[in-house]
Amino acid sequence: MTANVNGIRAAMRKGLDQWVATWAPDVMTLQEVRAPDQQVSEVIEAFDGQDWHVVHSEAEAKGRAGVAVLSRSQAQRTWTGDDDPRFTGLGRWAEADFDNRGGMNLTVISAYVHTGDETSEAKMAEKYAFLESMTDRITDLRSQGREVLLTGDLNVAHREVDIKNWKGNLKSAGFLPEERAYFDRLFDELGWVDLGRALGGDGPGPYTWWSYRGKAYDNDAGWRIDYQIASPGLAERATSATVDRSAGYHERWSDHSPLIVDFDL
Repeated sequence: MTANVNGIRAAMRKGLDQWVATWAPDVMTLQEVRAPDQQVSEVIEAFDGQDWHVVHSEAEAKGRAGVAVLSRSQAQRTWTGDDDPRFTGLGRWAEADFDNRGGMNLTVISAYVHTGDETSEAKMAEKYAFLESMTDRITDLRSQGREVLLTGDLNVAHREVDIKNWKGNLKSAGFLPEERAYFDRLFDELGWVDLGRALGGDGPGPYTWWSYRGKAYDNDAGWRIDYQIASPGLAERATSATVDRSAGYHERWSDHSPLIVDFDL
């Protein structure tokens, strides 16, 4: 499961723990955790009475970003970019390596790409630089013979079917041609598989984020910006993808809905 929790403490107050107990995922990747390490550990202990192994990348900017990989079993190695200036201190990247799973060495990544701002050249340059670093990192992992699952809130709707009001957002951050080109390269040139689309149908949707403003959720005026992207070998083992959209606006524990993928490992 992957989800932007929009603050893990707030999500817990709104029902995240009940969701975890109901779905009982083996691995969860979270974005916008927005809490220091100690508080994250305390919150996770209350999930479902089960032990969780946690890789958490805390942002230097307090109350911002933060990503985590939570797993039922212990990872062999973890990495948060602490020795790489492209990722250090941002709270936007966490990896966990699980070796010899179904005959493969697997790396699971929780990533958070910031929204950007179409009116700010500097903010968009920062976003493009992160997307380039993301692509370089997963390409390097794959070249090492690892199967890779890149998950998270990547804040780009790739195709017109991934955003309800695509005509009105052609010049908006999150749907700019320059952003979408990075995903063209991932899927069309480098062979990565967008599991949400491959297993979720041709669209439109299913969307994963809806603004809190207006009637966006009620009208399903959303964006598909949360992903599980797999290397080809791992993609072959994926069996289903589900966006768990809550029944109503007031039952949400985030402005994102979780994307759940099942694998036969």
